[in-house]
Amino acid sequence: MKRRTLDIVFSAGGLLVAILVLVLGLVLQNQANFAKDYVHDQMAQQRITFTPAEGLSDEEKAADCLVENAGQPLLTGKQAECYANEYIGLHLAETNEGKTYSETSGESRGVAAELEAAMEDDPESPETLALQAQSEELNGKVQTLFRGEALRGLLLTSYGFSIFGERAGQAALVAFLVAAVLALASIAGFVHAFTTPKEETVHLA
Repeated sequence: MKRRTLDIVFSAGGLLVAILVLVLGLVLQNQANFAKDYVHDQMAQQRITFTPAEGLSDEEKAADCLVENAGQPLLTGKQAECYANEYIGLHLAETNEGKTYSETSGESRGVAAELEAAMEDDPESPETLALQAQSEELNGKVQTLFRGEALRGLLLTSYGFSIFGERAGQAALVAFLVAAVLALASIAGFVHAFTTPKEETVHLA
């Protein structure tokens, strides 16, 4: 086979692969941009702003990301992770001695059952009134934990979505680099093909 023909075949094949990899890179970059814009738009609609530095408690100041983002609007996945874990997570842990919504809800139902029995026995006794106050307090904590954990879950979901976007962006960059290398190699192959004497042949084993 003539060397020029072989060079042209390999160069054309490399160029085709480069185009395919470039298309893959463009698709991945499109998905990365979509994820970034989507998270930004969704976070912007929530209108969440980090507490200004002067308003942070000592416990909140221990979280570097809360200090770095103090006073800023929450717009990115990384900020969502910070707010969910370091701000909401901190205050949820303080709501009922670190107990979760599920644990607090179970505790509330137990107190409610005791209160119901006490109301039947003596609705005006100090023990009944104490149980009533405890039940109301627990109900408030249940609502606080439910709302807090729901918001925290939504923010962490947005953070996870943003990470997929970042990974897609990194994969797109790799695809662009590979496509560039293949394209350069193909161009070099075409140059070599047309600078090689027509009569030169290569023996394939």
